[in-house]
Amino acid sequence: MALLVAVGTASSCFSTNSDIAANTAADQKKDTFPQSDSLPAGNEITTALDTAKYDQLLTYVTNSDSSGKWPVKTDYPVAGAVLPFKRIIAYYGNLYSTRMGILGELSEKEMLEKLQGEVKKWQEADSTLEVIPALHYIAITAQGSPGKGNKYRLRMPFKEIDKILAMAQKINALVFIDIQVGLSTLQEELPQFEEYLKMPNVHFGIDPEFSMKGGQAPGKAVGTFDAADINYTTEYLAKLVKENNLPPKIIVVHRFTQKMVTNYQQIKKRPEVQIVMDMDGWGHQARKINTYRQFIHKEPVQFTGFKLFYKNDLREANSHVMTPAEILKLKPQPVYIQYQ
Repeated sequence: MALLVAVGTASSCFSTNSDIAANTAADQKKDTFPQSDSLPAGNEITTALDTAKYDQLLTYVTNSDSSGKWPVKTDYPVAGAVLPFKRIIAYYGNLYSTRMGILGELSEKEMLEKLQGEVKKWQEADSTLEVIPALHYIAITAQGSPGKGNKYRLRMPFKEIDKILAMAQKINALVFIDIQVGLSTLQEELPQFEEYLKMPNVHFGIDPEFSMKGGQAPGKAVGTFDAADINYTTEYLAKLVKENNLPPKIIVVHRFTQKMVTNYQQIKKRPEVQIVMDMDGWGHQARKINTYRQFIHKEPVQFTGFKLFYKNDLREANSHVMTPAEILKLKPQPVYIQYQ
């Protein structure tokens, strides 16, 4: 019997909103990097990694998988690693758009309260791992038109990231800066955020769906990243960690098709970076689970994530937003959960 592997694309992450373009145009003219004295103090790592607990929890989140693929064998991370000691519950979106995710859809107060409610539900569902919140912000959005430089992407002003950092501080949340490169490259875009990535609570996300190596406009086809792209990113992040004595950076790589990530076996693991392969498709829960099994479980990298859509996951008959209990049955258990 043929397997159902197709899941609706995460196309609601893609925006051609005129409100985004209008709001960023004036802001970017006066935008600057954060000043070095605005970076949080106390970055130094003073506590050694508890390797025994790391091994114990890594086995735990493998969830009795018998395929032999999990857990992935890697060197121990440097001290201060978040995973697998904690499970991250993230809200995703862009502050200029109500259509790109829950992070921009609700008011700050409503959003933070709702996120904390989800964190509580996950903690009640599994008390073994501490559950912590995160804000996952789309700092570069793919566009349907060429824009300046013909790159089909739009950079958000840094002041919007500052807003996210301020929100995160209120609930002691992590921050993820996510980019959709369009016809640009990681080599061009990643260094734009270096000063933010020097902060110990700021991590990174990349979206292969909108990496248009074939020259198409975003939204016309599903894009791709190769292991070489991911390796460039992790090498860059690892260098920041070593030079600034930071805890390991987490990189979230979104995925819902085979070709979105190529040559996964060649993805390098580094003690300074923790890689999460995030199942990013929407649809009926059975199809989401199957996509997780086909593209996340079968092609192991390091840690796994799972995305939930408050709206798109309800679009098909008899579908629902999956519960923590349902997701915790997956092998391995995702340690990163994203809500859009």
